[in-house]
Amino acid sequence: MGTSLQGQVAVVTGASGGLGAHFARLLAAEGAAVALTARRLDKVEALAGELAGAGHRAMALRLDVADAGAIGPALDEVEAALGPVSILVNNAGVGGEGLALDVAVEAFDQTFAVNVRGTFIAAREAAKRMLASGVAERGVGRIVNIASIASQTVLPGLSVYCGSKAAVAMMTRGMAREWARRGIAVNALAPGYIDTDINTQWWPTEGGQKQLKGFPRRRLMQESDLDAAFLMLVGPAASAITGSVIVIDDGQSLPGGG
Repeated sequence: MGTSLQGQVAVVTGASGGLGAHFARLLAAEGAAVALTARRLDKVEALAGELAGAGHRAMALRLDVADAGAIGPALDEVEAALGPVSILVNNAGVGGEGLALDVAVEAFDQTFAVNVRGTFIAAREAAKRMLASGVAERGVGRIVNIASIASQTVLPGLSVYCGSKAAVAMMTRGMAREWARRGIAVNALAPGYIDTDINTQWWPTEGGQKQLKGFPRRRLMQESDLDAAFLMLVGPAASAITGSVIVIDDGQSLPGGG
């Protein structure tokens, strides 16, 4: 087990699978106590059991970040069980597929409630607690928002999703500026396409295969491709990094297609 995050307490939203579960395992392997949150309690309970079985401190909580009023109490529960939160990974997100002329208002609102408002409230509630507990004063507060290459480039048929992730990227910079002298580093990762629950049914289709062949390297990324940047942003190396949106996309957003 690594020790770079020994003594830290991390919260991961959307930790029931995919990137969230992957990030939780990384944090635990580096010594952090990890609180796993998601709407599907059975999934995060299973992961918490896996981590505990490997000798890590972990707990599971049901949390829907679209319920803004539930986020603060969830963080209080984490702090009561594990100690002051020093790392927040804002990973919870939904897709928001559909052409602009066809997307229902309800679908638009749900995408922004989770991807934008949920990210903002979770970051704000975590920051409040980092400031109150002394975590920020020690300069170890870390907030990592999971954006997407959709925050940087147009993805056809995903205007709502692109808008939500662009908002995440800009909110990251805004919060980083506000808290720059308060000891909290706020950054974002903007991954390219990885086979996750949100998109796994798309890639075997004719359209998915056509899109894949348009990528410069004609492949999907692996979750592990994000590891180095992620661990940099949650750990001591981020002491001089804040307000950054780091794109890791295997060249997928480069112009010109494959």
